[in-house]
Formats: sequence, structure tokens, C-alpha cells
Amino acid sequence: MKVVIIGGVAGGASAAARLRRLDEGAEIVMLERSGYVSYANCGLPYYVGGSIADKAALTLQTPERFRERFNIDARVGHEALAIDRAAKTVTVRELETGRTYEEPYDKLILAPGAAPVVPAGVPLDSPRVFTLRTVEDALALRAFAEETAPRRAVVVGGGFIGIEAAENLVELGVETTLVQRPRQLLKPLDVDMAAFVHAEMRAHGVRLVLGGSLEAVEEGPCGLTVHLGDGEVLPADLVVLAIGVAPEAHLAAEAGLDLGQRGSIVTDASMVTSDLDILAVGDAVEVTHGVTGTKALVALAGPANKQGRIAADVICGLDSRYGGSWGSSVIKVFDLTAASTGLNEAAARAQGYDCDTVILTPGSHAGYYPGARPLTMKVVFEKGTLRLLGAQIVGAEGVDKRIDVLACAMQLGADGVRLKDLDLAYAPPYSSAKDPVNMAGFMIENVAAGLVKQASYDEIPALREAGATLLDVRTQAEWERGHIEGFTHIPLDELRDRLGELPPDAPVYVTCQSGLRSYLACRILAQHGFDAYNFRGGYGFYRVVAADGAPARSTFPCGAER
Repeated sequence: MKVVIIGGVAGGASAAARLRRLDEGAEIVMLERSGYVSYANCGLPYYVGGSIADKAALTLQTPERFRERFNIDARVGHEALAIDRAAKTVTVRELETGRTYEEPYDKLILAPGAAPVVPAGVPLDSPRVFTLRTVEDALALRAFAEETAPRRAVVVGGGFIGIEAAENLVELGVETTLVQRPRQLLKPLDVDMAAFVHAEMRAHGVRLVLGGSLEAVEEGPCGLTVHLGDGEVLPADLVVLAIGVAPEAHLAAEAGLDLGQRGSIVTDASMVTSDLDILAVGDAVEVTHGVTGTKALVALAGPANKQGRIAADVICGLDSRYGGSWGSSVIKVFDLTAASTGLNEAAARAQGYDCDTVILTPGSHAGYYPGARPLTMKVVFEKGTLRLLGAQIVGAEGVDKRIDVLACAMQLGADGVRLKDLDLAYAPPYSSAKDPVNMAGFMIENVAAGLVKQASYDEIPALREAGATLLDVRTQAEWERGHIEGFTHIPLDELRDRLGELPPDAPVYVTCQSGLRSYLACRILAQHGFDAYNFRGGYGFYRVVAADGAPARSTFPCGAER
């Protein structure tokens, strides 16, 4: 059996290595257009900034290593031009010589990945304009930075690559502006959670132009001029395009294979295309979203690697299937970590889910052990069933651990209340006896049982008009450091003795620093006959979101939940 693989990065390289482990006699040919195989796309920005010093660290395997260890014919600089399904051949061009030839196959795996989106009006051939998709891209950007010592850069796009590129340019001492068409960074996050990322970027000197659109880039003798849709002009020594990617599926389209969203390749759960002898994996493939069951595009390395393994299994006769993509992701943003899994609240409501959220700010480990840092967690669940739909976390440490636990619980079908029962590792330097994930479960249980009712800060104007009582139960010192206009102040420890100061016939909406003391206050109030609501997230959450100019809950007009 001869297997030809088009694309030698995550999905393609994983498929090749798995094929050899399963079938020592198979002839395996891997065609890669660039000069590198099995390289770490996700590490490219960190090579630019110098965190990864040696370019050799970016390549997990070399063509020579593939040949020596796996007996795989890995050909770099070889571009697949066309697929003849009837003849079962691939037309290939050797880029160094221009020679073309026909490569026959018994089974073909397509792993072409995705290509960076380059808008019209951008001179991609300019030595000052960069994308970050291949090792060659990273080498060129780092060499430019070392040789020219640029002062000003514009990064276009606020996804993973755009944020990482901006961070690493700042680490090189480059004054950096990030332009993003949506009014927030990191689409997997809700607007309120993205506010923490915005604050971190700004704190490290990145200028954010949110809601800004790129119109054109002009090159002059002294550098670049970036024109935005509102007429603003940004001078720059370099531009990095990180607007997004599109499935690179033209070979599949020209071969007549079935296509899905944005021209992606359609496969079944075994990664088989509409041609039984052709499989496809990675960023070019349409997948099933693990939460909604609908079709989606998820351009992440984890799914690509898993799909490559599945394709190899299927070719070798094993019953292996891809269960879907939940979009679990994590990113370093200077001293902050941001992570998400599943659906955010806005996406869940857009999909028609009747959902609720809990927002909490626990410590990364036991508060009495030095160095605990706050985590801000938002967990989305379906009302009634309490099914977990997604989660988002931002913080300085412990973020990756908690998002992985939540992703695992969600994928294994646990509902939100089950989080409280998870038996998680505890020692003071690492966690609390009640882990933040357990605490999210306690909160969901309280909401489901009616022990607490919740409110959002963007409801405040409507609540004022309705005559509700707005109550802050923090200490006097906390109150004096900052509070929300229009709130009454009664510290929690004085609340029982001062209940007479609250109108008994008006609902009471309570805040504290993190949401815990306000929950305690709500329990006191409810048991004394008050209609009490706890503001999600606490004043600390409100302060960051309000400073960013974003609503605390962008999917609702004020009071729509009530």
C-alpha cells in the first residue's frame, strides 16, 4: 500500500508517523510546500520575540529524521498542483528545480492547512509586510527586526497570532498598535472577559484600535502608511497581518470533492472525504462542534493532530472516529493567561440556548499560602438541564489547569452541579480545599436550587429607574477606595443590625468585591423577607469591565433577564 500525504505540519506529520507505527510495509510519501516539516506553528511568535532562541527548536522532526526513524519519504519544497482521482495520481512541482512529476497513490491524505487572509490593498510582496504561518515567515520577521531595529509596528487582527505577535514585538522594544475590526480581542471570550485581556495589553504599552478596519497599506521610502476605515493614518516600520485564516482547499475543490463552510473539505467522522480513497485532516476540514452538533471550522493544532492519527488508523483498518471539536484554547498575554472551552455566553444565546452563567474570582491557590493570584472564571450552563456549555478563565496562574478540568467535565457529560463533587488534587501551593472548579459547581447548585438570584451590572440604569435598592456590603476601606454611584453602603458584618435601613418592599441588588460576601448578604436578606439579587462577579469584575467601556453582559439590554 502506498499513501501520499499532502502537507507535513500537524495533521500530516501525525498521520505519517502513526501510519508507520501501524504498517511497517507501507510506502509513505509526505509532500510539504515549505522548507520544513513537523514544525510548531504556535511557537513562531515566540521565536520572533526571542523567547525561543534557536530556530531548530521550532522543528519537531526533519526530513532526514523522518527517513531514518520512520522510513518515510518526506519531501520539502514539493508543491502538490492537482489530484487526478481517476488515475489516483498527484501532480507535484519540485520548487527548487521547477520539475513536475506524477506521484501515484493508493490512499491520499489531504492536510494542506489554512492560508492567512490578506485583504486587498496590502502589498504582501513588501519586505515590511509579514504573516506568521510558516517557519520562513518567522525567520523573515525576526531577521527584519534584528537588521533594521524597527520603532513602530502595526499588527492587524486580535486573535491568537495577532496578540502573540504584538506581545513579542513589545518584548523587542517595538512600539506596537493592534487593529481589530470587532470591538474586542479573542472571539472565544465574551466581551466582559475580554476586558481583562484589553487591560493587560494596554498596561504593557500596546495601543488597541478596537472596531477599526484596515483599508490599505502604502509603502514609501521611509516605511509604511496604514490607512484605517475611519480615516486615521498610522505610520509603521512593519505590519503583521493576523486577520485570520481560510481553509486551503483548492486542490480538493478542483478534484471535485464535497466542500463545506468557507470552501472547507467535508469528511465523515473517520476523516474520509466524498472519495473513499482520499482522507482529509486539519485546518482545511469542516468538523462537528462538540457542544452544538453543528458544523464548524476550528483551526487549532490539537484537533489536527488527533485527526491525523485517526486518518492513519482508518487506512490501516482500525475503527477510529473523531468525536468533534470543543475549541479548547489557552493563550499567554504578557503576565496574564486567558483560556476558554466550548461556547461563550454570546455564542450560546446565538445558538438558541436558554443559558445562565456564574462568574467567580477565587484565588489560584490557598489564600494563606504566599503568592495566590485571583482567577476570573465564567461558566456557561443551560437552564433546566444544567448542561455545561462552556467556560472562560483569565488570571496570572492556574488558568490552564482549571480550563482543562472544565473541558474534560463538559466533554464527559457532567452537568454544572457535578463540578462540586470532582475530587481534585489539593495542597496549599497549588489549590484550595474547595478548588475553584468545585466553587463554580457550588454556585451553579445554588442558582439551580433558588438559593440565590443573580443580576448583571448593565442592569443598573433600569434598576435605578424601577426604584430597586442597590447595596454594597464591602468594608469601609474598600468603599472609600472606589464604589458605584447610587449604591447604599452597609458592611456585611453590620447588615443584620441595619436591616431597618432598607425599604422592605423594594428588591435589593447586592455587590461586594468578588461576589462571595454579597452572596452571604443575599442569604441573610432572603431569610428576612427581602427579594435579593447578587451581582455576578463583584465590584472587581465591574471595575475592569466598566473601565474598558464594555457592558458587563453584552447580550442583554438592561433588565431583559428579569
